Amino acid sequence: MRWIDSHCHLDAPEFDADRDAVVQRARAAGVTQQVLPAVMVGNFETVRALAHRHGLAYALGIHPLCVDAAGDGDLALLRRALERHIGDPRLVAVGEIGLDHFVPGLDQARGEHFFAEQLKLAREFGLPVIVHVRRSADSLLKHLRRIEVRGIAHAFNGSAQQAEVFIGLGFKLGFGGAMTFDRALQIRRLAQTVPAECLVLETDSPDIPPHWLYRTAEERAAGATSRNEPAELARIAEVLAGLRGLSLNDLSQLTRDNTHAALPRLAALADSPA
Repeated sequence: MRWIDSHCHLDAPEFDADRDAVVQRARAAGVTQQVLPAVMVGNFETVRALAHRHGLAYALGIHPLCVDAAGDGDLALLRRALERHIGDPRLVAVGEIGLDHFVPGLDQARGEHFFAEQLKLAREFGLPVIVHVRRSADSLLKHLRRIEVRGIAHAFNGSAQQAEVFIGLGFKLGFGGAMTFDRALQIRRLAQTVPAECLVLETDSPDIPPHWLYRTAEERAAGATSRNEPAELARIAEVLAGLRGLSLNDLSQLTRDNTHAALPRLAALADSPA
C-alpha cells in the first residue's frame, strides 16, 4: 500500500531537529509522497528546496492567516515565483490559500482580495488550488463560482450541503486527524457519506494530530507534545477505511487516484523520489 499525504508543512520549525528522520519514518509507513504547501512569500524557496531534496511535491501561495502580515507587493512576488517555477514538475498547485473566519481580528476584505487574486493566478498558470476552509465555506464558494479552478478543500469541516457544492465545482475533500475523534460527528459522517471519488487523505503536519496523539491542557503544561507527522497517515487511513467499510488496499488505490485527479502534475511524479 502506498499513501499520499496531500497536505504537510514539512518546513515547519517543529521538524527542524529531525526532518530527515520524519521523511524516513513516513516512507517506512508507506507514505511515498507528500505535498508541501507554502504559506507566505518567505517560505516559497524553502518548500521548493525540501521537495527537491526529498523527492516530494510543493505548492506556492499565501495562507489566509498570513495575509495581514503580507506586503502589498507579495501577490506580484507570487506571480514571479509561479512564472519562474511553472516548468518545475514538483510544483503541483497554488496553495495554501483560502479564507479563515475562525481567527478573530483578521482583515476580511484584505483576505478576500488576496484569495480572489490567487485564484486568478491559479487559473492563469493552469494549476489547481489547495484551499483553507475554516468557518468560511460559503465565502469561499462565492469566489469559486466566479473564478473556475479545481483542487482540494483542505481539512474540510463544512456541512453536507457545502460539501456537495465543492464537489460540484470539481474539488476533492481532505480528511485527516480530526476524523479520528469519536466526537467529531459531522466530519466522520462526511467521511462516510461523500462520494468515494472525492476523498483525499492528509495530515496537515505538524498540526491537527489524530486522537492517539492528543494531549490534555494539563499534559501540555507538563511538557507533553502532540506533534503530528506524515507517518501517522497510514493509521489515519485505517480509520477512514473502517468508516467506509473498505479494505486498506482499496482505500490506498482510491485515494491515490483521487489525489492525482485533483493535482494532475502529481501523477507524473509516480509517488517516488527522483
